[in-house]
Amino acid sequence: MTMTTLAYDVIVIGAGPVGENVADRAVQGGLSVAIVERELVGGECSYWACMPTKALLRSSAALRAVRKLPGAREAVTGDLDVAAVLARRDSFSSYWKDDGQVSWLESAGIVLHRGQGRITAARTVEVTGADGAAVTLSARHAVVVATGSSALVPDIAGLRESNPWTSREAASAKQVPGRLVVIGAGVVGTEMATAFAALGSSVTLLARDGVLPQAEPFAGDLVVESLREAGVSVRIGAEALAVKRDESGTVHVETADGEQIEADEVLVAIGRTPNTRDLGLDTIGLQPGGWLAVDEALRVAGAEDWLYAAGDVNRRVLLTHQGKYQARQLGDAIVARAKGEPADTGAWGRHAVTADERAVPQVVFTEPEIASVGLTAAAAQAAGLRTRVVDYDLGAVAGSSLHAEGFKGQARMVVDEDRSVIVGFTLAGPDVAELLHAATIAIVGEVPIDRLWHAVPSFPTVSEVWLRLLESYGR
Repeated sequence: MTMTTLAYDVIVIGAGPVGENVADRAVQGGLSVAIVERELVGGECSYWACMPTKALLRSSAALRAVRKLPGAREAVTGDLDVAAVLARRDSFSSYWKDDGQVSWLESAGIVLHRGQGRITAARTVEVTGADGAAVTLSARHAVVVATGSSALVPDIAGLRESNPWTSREAASAKQVPGRLVVIGAGVVGTEMATAFAALGSSVTLLARDGVLPQAEPFAGDLVVESLREAGVSVRIGAEALAVKRDESGTVHVETADGEQIEADEVLVAIGRTPNTRDLGLDTIGLQPGGWLAVDEALRVAGAEDWLYAAGDVNRRVLLTHQGKYQARQLGDAIVARAKGEPADTGAWGRHAVTADERAVPQVVFTEPEIASVGLTAAAAQAAGLRTRVVDYDLGAVAGSSLHAEGFKGQARMVVDEDRSVIVGFTLAGPDVAELLHAATIAIVGEVPIDRLWHAVPSFPTVSEVWLRLLESYGR
């Protein structure tokens, strides 16, 4: 029997936020696009990461904020309604149904093929549906891999057999465990420790490499202090050596120093692994299961110029917003090349992904929030920059005292002294996420320090910290 081949200008494997954005930009540029998805259209962020986890965190953050504000805290007479928090989380996950996302694809003119997509030859993808039926897709111009990543489950004795939670199970939990052990204290580990402690769990956080080790040290210190105040047992340097779930369902975690910890669930949050194992990469001479190295144009190294990778799978930056940024740039570049036009991938060019190296913003929704963009002081030094680091007590800003009682936080500005521009900025404090974009603009725009003196912050707002940082830096 001859299999029908359907031809499109572009084929995108993976219909998460990254794949959707590549497809959308390509369609807007006049190209025909097919998108392939084996799970839910909308991807990890929509159902098991960004949206549901922030929904879990928001209610407790709002309650904490009210309790720190005299006059308002007197109106609070109860604790969180856990069932209501979980129900709100469910609504932000669209109840794990992708009808709305599929409807958007249709309205955008993007053709959806459900199933596992595998590359079988140059510019050719075979899609096998849940019923075993297969269809072959052919791309005139490009195939884009946007399959994202999954939680990494390490080779800890007994861990896999103990049915651990990963970020997916934590984000979609139907019940709050009485006792929760979290292995790993990066973004996922600290956010979920914050969320489940607020929801009533007794949480133990095993932080072998420290808390938020990629952030400025003061950020991790403030989060540790807050977690401990919330009743979380933070074990700095503790390493899980073995895990066992007994017949009653209790999980036993043995640490490297011989401690035995009992819990109802164990959450593994130590990193990510690329979803590239079953993509047919071996048919074009690439190694399945690994990260896809790309050049500045996001072309996959070792492949021909028709194959691209965007988002987590290329390991440049494992953040949804940066993946979407890559996707927009890439979609436009594919359109340009299809029209015979050169792609502008030089630094800060029309199709470049320069921000991946110089201006990555990130917010960790712990208590306090940690908002950062660009380089940490240590990273800037490692990059060989001659820098000056300026710190300021965020709680000493007039707007902070109005925001909440006992406002505690810190701001850090990392300045490249040779160019007199900011290359890194970190804020730690209540609700600082919304302050971050000003720093992102300053870094991307390479605004000279002398010009920033003329960007006058409103009084009395927390943003006045910009003036205090500049005063500390001096003219």
